[in-house]
Amino acid sequence: MAGHNTKKDAGNPILKRLLSSNLTWSVVALIVLIVICTIFDHGFLSLSWNENTGGLAGPLITMLQESARYLMIATGMTLVISTSGIDLSVGSVMAVAGAAAMQFLVSGLNVWLAILLSLLVGLVLGCINGALVSMLGLQPFITTLIMMLAGRGLAKVITAGQNTDAGSVAGSEPLRWMANGFILGIPANFVIAIIIVCLVGLLCRKTAMGMMIESVGINQEASRMTGIKPKKILFLVYAVSGLLAAIAGLFATASVMRVDVVKTGQDLEMYAILAVVIGGTSLLGGKFSLSGSAIGAVLIAMIRKTIITLGIDSAATPAFFAVVVIVICVMQAPKIHSLSAEIKRKRALKSEAKAVTA
Repeated sequence: MAGHNTKKDAGNPILKRLLSSNLTWSVVALIVLIVICTIFDHGFLSLSWNENTGGLAGPLITMLQESARYLMIATGMTLVISTSGIDLSVGSVMAVAGAAAMQFLVSGLNVWLAILLSLLVGLVLGCINGALVSMLGLQPFITTLIMMLAGRGLAKVITAGQNTDAGSVAGSEPLRWMANGFILGIPANFVIAIIIVCLVGLLCRKTAMGMMIESVGINQEASRMTGIKPKKILFLVYAVSGLLAAIAGLFATASVMRVDVVKTGQDLEMYAILAVVIGGTSLLGGKFSLSGSAIGAVLIAMIRKTIITLGIDSAATPAFFAVVVIVICVMQAPKIHSLSAEIKRKRALKSEAKAVTA
């Protein structure tokens, strides 16, 4: 009997850790949404091989393709938020990078050079944010809000106010493949995004970089006293966020080889923040979870796919999206977990009391 209780007590901490993990509830929410979509669309989980594209086809594959851009901006946003900052300009940077790529292609520039220069544009915009925040000490919210507004204007300047279409440009296949191609049947943009997330994760967790970012987010002055240079860390995270937003912009525009300077990246900064929060990173800074943010990004794409599958009216879409996110956040709330633990504890005490009475 004592041995049985010992095993039970040893198992409880593991279960408790799983139930208190934001990652667990994000995965549960993802599974629930997939089940709901499958109920309304029996072919939701069906996969088929598309001979024309050379890859798998199906609703889930479409969702993974869309999630690639969210993975990129959520990864950059995670690093920024972990320093107690925020980057509201990622959507506009996407538009600028996409506009630059399409305009370069239309102008006859080599596709690889167009991709490289577009990524450089995103990196420069990220560096500007980083310089204003780290060197001049401006508030991240105001700095990136200004860049968000300026970025849209810059995208319009690049394309002369037009929605540039590079679909008929010869030699643009590599860029088109980035968004529409496949690697071993899996969408190429999703594979590229996962590889980038893993590389950033390795850089943060296998070196001191992750610890320094978290330290700056917890207390800049204390981190400075330990030898960390907060200004360099702040500059770096905003630069990385700009670069990853540019990659997301290429994913978004290359899928149709056309940039819409108004709609490309629109509201995606909000999706990035939601993905980070769902993934368990605090908006107050400090500890962060790239894996949690990645799951959150896929979850955001899954919510959008659920909206389409259920045929929800476009007018009600924001409300439905908000309700789902609120439910997920409530599931992850520490107070809910502690309340559940308290109920279980009281039940256990009652059972023990009854056993003693008997």
